[in-house]
Amino acid sequence: MRDLGPVLGFMRALWALDHALQSASKRMETALGVTAPQRLVIRIVGRFPGISAGEVSDILHLHPSTLTGVVQRLVERGLLLRRTDPADARRALLALTDKGRALDALRSGTAEAAVRRALRRLSPKAVRAVREAAEVLSAELSKSGG
Repeated sequence: MRDLGPVLGFMRALWALDHALQSASKRMETALGVTAPQRLVIRIVGRFPGISAGEVSDILHLHPSTLTGVVQRLVERGLLLRRTDPADARRALLALTDKGRALDALRSGTAEAAVRRALRRLSPKAVRAVREAAEVLSAELSKSGG
């Protein structure tokens, strides 16, 4: 392979990662009925029952309107319950249904399982470095637009 240098080489690796994530997500949708982003929402709600939709969008760095569509699809499929916060009618609180809890419990056949296997092959120091690089790059792309 030709030497692309550090910037183009890193971008090539990110492009390959994005493509692999999209492919895994499509396979998950076919096999499990949910995409990888939908599964991530299920995992977060499963970890924090009663979490607000706003908190989920903050955790995922998603615009609330983007999360609204994901949540609506999960509610329609009987995986999530959405109720109005009695303390603040503007807030939606989320919980898993029995069907959602079963999907939350899955440990194979998901993008998350592949990430878990890959992270086991790296040292904790390398995992921290990759996560830090991803977070710094994400923040830079969010603020600069290029």
